[in-house]
Amino acid sequence: MKITLKDGSVKEYPSAMAIIDIAKDISEGLARMACAAELNGEVVDLRTVVDSDSELSILTFNDEAGKAAYRHTASHVLAEAVKRLYPEAKLAIGPSIETGFYYDFDVPSFDRAALDNIEKEMKKIIKEGADIERFELPREEAIKFMEEKGESYKVELINDLPEGSVISFYRQGEFVDLCAGPHLMSTKGIKAIKLISSSGAYWRGSEKNKMLTRVYGTAFTKNAELEEYLQYLEDVKKRDHNKLGREMELFATVDVIGQGLPLLMPKGAKMIQTLQRWIEDEEEKRGYMRTKTPLLAKKDLYVISDHWNHYKEGMFVLGDEEKEDSEVFALRPMTCPFQYYVYKQSQKSYRDLPCRYGETSTLFRNEDSGEMHGLTRVRQFTISEGHLIVTPEQVEEEFKGCVDLAKYCLTTLGLQDDVTYRLSKWDPNNKDKYLGDEETWDRVQNKMREILHHLDIDFTEAEGEAAFYGPKLDIQAKNVYGKEDTMITIQLDFVLSERFDMVYIDANGEKKRPYIIHRTSMGCYERTLAWLIEKYAGLFPTWLCPEQVRVLPISEKYSDYAESVKAKLQANGVNVTVDNRAEKIGYKIRETRLDRVPYMLVVGQKEAEEGLVSVRSRYLGDEGQKNLDDFIDDICKEIRTKEIRKIEVSEEK
Repeated sequence: MKITLKDGSVKEYPSAMAIIDIAKDISEGLARMACAAELNGEVVDLRTVVDSDSELSILTFNDEAGKAAYRHTASHVLAEAVKRLYPEAKLAIGPSIETGFYYDFDVPSFDRAALDNIEKEMKKIIKEGADIERFELPREEAIKFMEEKGESYKVELINDLPEGSVISFYRQGEFVDLCAGPHLMSTKGIKAIKLISSSGAYWRGSEKNKMLTRVYGTAFTKNAELEEYLQYLEDVKKRDHNKLGREMELFATVDVIGQGLPLLMPKGAKMIQTLQRWIEDEEEKRGYMRTKTPLLAKKDLYVISDHWNHYKEGMFVLGDEEKEDSEVFALRPMTCPFQYYVYKQSQKSYRDLPCRYGETSTLFRNEDSGEMHGLTRVRQFTISEGHLIVTPEQVEEEFKGCVDLAKYCLTTLGLQDDVTYRLSKWDPNNKDKYLGDEETWDRVQNKMREILHHLDIDFTEAEGEAAFYGPKLDIQAKNVYGKEDTMITIQLDFVLSERFDMVYIDANGEKKRPYIIHRTSMGCYERTLAWLIEKYAGLFPTWLCPEQVRVLPISEKYSDYAESVKAKLQANGVNVTVDNRAEKIGYKIRETRLDRVPYMLVVGQKEAEEGLVSVRSRYLGDEGQKNLDDFIDDICKEIRTKEIRKIEVSEEK
């Protein structure tokens, strides 16, 4: 048989061989590094036997699929360690993930001491170096096998497998787990592991199911790589908006108010205000008309839009649907149906289009409690929402304008290099989730794909991520932990204008249905604030800072001059405070640095007599004395142009 390798070379063998033996024939070093293989496009075990002409690529830890197999094996080692120490624990699932692996157990939660003990047992298992074996069982035998072990979650998983599925298990020593693989050849192949944390996780992600204990860990082939990753995690924690945003007093949460309902503190509210004013002004420059619409509406509105059928579970419903005489309302999860009625208040001709509506919209979505996180996943939030009513001929140009606005926002915030673009399509195998027919969906998706190619945007495609009324361009970003969220979305809607009987009069005097573009310019303000906190570790560009300047009088004698400096800065629109505390100037300087204020102005006798300020900045450190008017000119220009200055000195200095 002929085996074509990744580099195009061909190896010939007289009979069937296991992939691990082929790897050894190629290179003993390669065999030692091998984690899995790709055989004719499918990722498989190294123990897989090849018996015909094939294309083969040996996967190491440097390959994503090889890394996944390595870490998946580590998750089985974790499960074995937990079963040794906690025999009553029941096993759920334990996949590899981008940053390592996790395993879910039906067992009381683990504290750090327990995780350390489990990790110690894992290292013992690795040292034992048991060979890992794969075997298959018929469905009934597989169910009986897991029932005898008391593994009810595994039995449920087997029962849910389609008829005819291969039901495979992996054994390492006395431990056996239901698993599709692939895995390493032996537990001794794992070189460096660390259990990171433990948290709760609902079985199968549903809050209707039991809460399990999830243990997160990671694994590397070298201790040095593990140490580097652990240091990275420490750095990440310092940037985590959920921690840093609270420390900086930007936002808070309170149990009696509710989960997913953050309080924006004065500093955080000031930042949101700055962002909102900027966005609203920019949209107005681009021809948007502002609307202000209700926060709730009768059920009837959402029935027309079909959100009631497709989105009701995610809405906060007010009133009793069971009572015939009860009016049922819902807090709005989106603004589009409201703005359609703004459009419908007068007859429009083709000369009135495009019609661009913008609104700073407060929305409500009934997110699962397990999904709540800081400012990125909340139940009440505000977005820079907009809807463009356009003729078919205007679709491409207006869509491009929405992309241009989104890119402008990202670039101004310094986030343009942190995003990816995704064409979110419908799922043709689940047509009941969507409005419209297959031919129309294909046509509109092809049009959006064509526009993105014209814009020279690199994008991926994802089935099943579209809105129920049309495909989307989703602009995605990851938080410091690697979790991806949608930051900005631009959607092409080809059905709702008919449901709302929206029309325009064309050049021939005939009624036509418009297309609708749903879009956000910057997305959700709360999520963007979280993104900015993590991006800049709290060291925001000056124009965004809730406190841009702090004036530090050397002693009480110069408080009056400090206040006059403040007044002049405030008159020029600068966010400024004065530290009049009876503290030493060194202490005040350190406090200002810790509070991440970009500029501090130290004032004493000479400054007061000559109208000067001694400038210290996070950008250049001690910048020396400047005329106050010159400093005001400089900072006002920096704020006006929304400059993102490079920090050239350490904040520790």
